Order: sequence, then structure tokens, then C-alpha cells
Amino acid sequence: MTDVRQEAIVRVTRRFSAPRERVYDAWTNEDVLRRWWAGGPDWETPLAEVDVRVGGEYRLQMRTPEGETHSVHGEYTEVRPPERLAYTWQWEGMDEISQVVVDFLEDGDETEVVLVHTGIADAGSREQHEQGWNAVLGTLERNVFP
Repeated sequence: MTDVRQEAIVRVTRRFSAPRERVYDAWTNEDVLRRWWAGGPDWETPLAEVDVRVGGEYRLQMRTPEGETHSVHGEYTEVRPPERLAYTWQWEGMDEISQVVVDFLEDGDETEVVLVHTGIADAGSREQHEQGWNAVLGTLERNVFP
């Protein structure tokens, strides 16, 4: 019998009332990232380090109100301002490495962000990542583009 494993993929779309240059900047500017890289309105972002160039690395942390810190890091694989970012994704302490591609689509005075996260190991991890991305993008909307 052949073992067929289907890759779990997350696709999230969100529209922001801002030009795509500003939305792209929110993903690439450390000061702006510290305002929104969090899973909830009462979470903090103690660290946001980015070297936005192909081969450059990033490291982001979010902290829950209870003090639990979640850190992710990776390497940029594609950088096309203000159209696209692609990077590897690895939670610290985990072996799984996946890939994130974020497209910034101009639509008049608004920007549609299309995020596709591939290489996720299983359905459970996919569900956690989907919830996380929706939470983080909600924080971006609340804190940067209300």
C-alpha cells in the first residue's frame, strides 16, 4: 500500500484601506511590525528584526498576557516591493519549516493581501496556522489600518 500524504495549505485574504506601499511597509518595517505582530489585542511584540532582501533573515516574537512567548524566524526567498514577499517559516523549537508567500494587490485606494502558507505538516498544524494568521491580520487592521 502506498502512503499518500496531502500537504496542508493555508490561504487567507484580507483587504486594508491603505495604499499597497503602506501595507507592504507594515510587513517590512520593524517599528510598524512591533505595533501589530501579535495574536490578540492584549498581546505584545517584544521583538521584530527584519533584513528584507533575498537571503536576509527575520525573527519575530509575540507574547501572551500570561507571559508565554512565541518566536518565529526564517529567510526571505523573494522580495518585490511593494508587490510580494516570500519567506521560510519556522517556529523556534520546532523542526517543521514551511513557506509563506504574501501578495499585495492594489485595488484603488485599498490593498488586498493574499497570504498562502504551504508546506504545513498536517491538518492540525494547518488549523493552528489559519487561526494565527487571521488573528495577526486582525491586529494589523486594528492597530495600523483602522
